[in-house]
Amino acid sequence: MSNPRRSDFDITNTVQVSSPAAVRTAVTQLMRTSWPGIELQAVNGAFESFEVMFTGRMPGYEGVDTLYHDMQHTLDITLAMTRLMVGYERQATAATKFGEERVIVGVITALFHDVGYLRETHDVEHANGAEFTRNHVSRGAAFLRRYLPQVGLEAWTDVVGEIIHFTGFEKPFAQIITANPIDRQLGFLLGTADMMAQMADRCYLEKCRDRLYPEFVLGGLALQISANGVRAVRYASGLDLLRQTPQFMTEVRTKRLDGDFERSYRFLEVLFNGRNPYIEGIERNYAFLQQVLRSESWHLLRRSPPVFAALPDPVANMRGLMVHYLRRAWSAG
Repeated sequence: MSNPRRSDFDITNTVQVSSPAAVRTAVTQLMRTSWPGIELQAVNGAFESFEVMFTGRMPGYEGVDTLYHDMQHTLDITLAMTRLMVGYERQATAATKFGEERVIVGVITALFHDVGYLRETHDVEHANGAEFTRNHVSRGAAFLRRYLPQVGLEAWTDVVGEIIHFTGFEKPFAQIITANPIDRQLGFLLGTADMMAQMADRCYLEKCRDRLYPEFVLGGLALQISANGVRAVRYASGLDLLRQTPQFMTEVRTKRLDGDFERSYRFLEVLFNGRNPYIEGIERNYAFLQQVLRSESWHLLRRSPPVFAALPDPVANMRGLMVHYLRRAWSAG
């Protein structure tokens, strides 16, 4: 009998993506297999820094307090990114291979692609990292520009400062400048890993309803207020967000994964005997969501996986902040 799919394990149900240690082991094993003799000091150090930062034990940072973009989200994306790079390298020509240092940079960028959600201790006017939703990618780029020189990778700061934007919506992709097309391919893999792994998550639908919606509220995306006080509701509730999720998933698949990123997810197939478990997971989630929406059988979305954040009760904390935000927004003016 096969093991049941666990909510904090990756799409293959073999790696515990809520555990930095488990993901680091999986990532470094993949890297050593594909690049024998690769020096992993910077990668191991990045995993250590990630865990210390996101758990709130690094001076100057508060730790992760967002519900959707928690530690598991980042670790899941980092594992997917490593698999994509391994698959790409196996199929690349000698002239287009990534090489060891670029792969190390790819792992580190994936680990810190959402570090912009972390509040710094001087951010006293912000109560939750979700308030940085609109500019978290730029904040992440600024962090990596400071971090990479500390681990001997200063030469990559400009590249990383650009390709991290493939994970967000702040900068049009046409404005992302890379001198080397191989670096742009690295960015395509980063953007692919980010969107692919989260949409394939076993609890993606529940996380959109229960966790992403509060982040959108605090980030000013659910209820938008213009300079003259006019309110525009984009997402009225978590359920309303779910109703709009099929369109989002379709657009991400066609415009980003298949379009801008040139079906880079195909590089995974060499690792899984021609299959792509992530794309299969996305298709299952999409089909199930359509079933729920047609029947309005909301009780079918009953999973409530743990949140891997720095706060003792991050759900209650964010819900309290969300209620306060909405009351203040609707009572103002």
